[in-house]
Amino acid sequence: MNRFTSAALGALLLAVALTSCSGAPETAASPTPQAPKPSPTASAEPASTPTPTAAAEPACDTIVSAGTVQVLTDQGWTFEEKEFVVGGVTLDQGLLCFWADYTVASDHGQLYGWSEISAEDAATAQAALLKEGWTREDGSDGVYITENPQFAMGVDEDGYGMTYLFGDGWVKFADTRQGLILIEWAG
Repeated sequence: MNRFTSAALGALLLAVALTSCSGAPETAASPTPQAPKPSPTASAEPASTPTPTAAAEPACDTIVSAGTVQVLTDQGWTFEEKEFVVGGVTLDQGLLCFWADYTVASDHGQLYGWSEISAEDAATAQAALLKEGWTREDGSDGVYITENPQFAMGVDEDGYGMTYLFGDGWVKFADTRQGLILIEWAG
């Protein structure tokens, strides 16, 4: 499967960390406009102003942090949505996103996935992955199922390759366990 090398992933994580820790404001501050004074004939009811809302559905540019999207797009990368299948279980409500520079022939890219998942489907998917030689670790935030590092095409600095994190009603996926921290979608 296509993925970053450990050094490239480390550089991406460092860039995201530096971007999110820079302390610089994301937008320039502008003075707050004063509300116009109502005319004697104007209604006493305030006009409603639209407020930004969160994305109702997960999307490849919303499941990961804004800093990650910025770093990837600054590199000229875009994403393609793929079918999200976990241990033979197709997750129709989820998405698997492959970020890469599609203007050049390359095997470098990054995968992120997120989906809602029932307890039954999660148990089925986990059992199938474990049967294929993946490993299980219980964590405070859920169950980690990671590919056997002996067969991983790329690993993070802790030796973890592709990893699923199963939580209460959801599953996340990244090319490495460290890559899971970039997925912020909570559903």
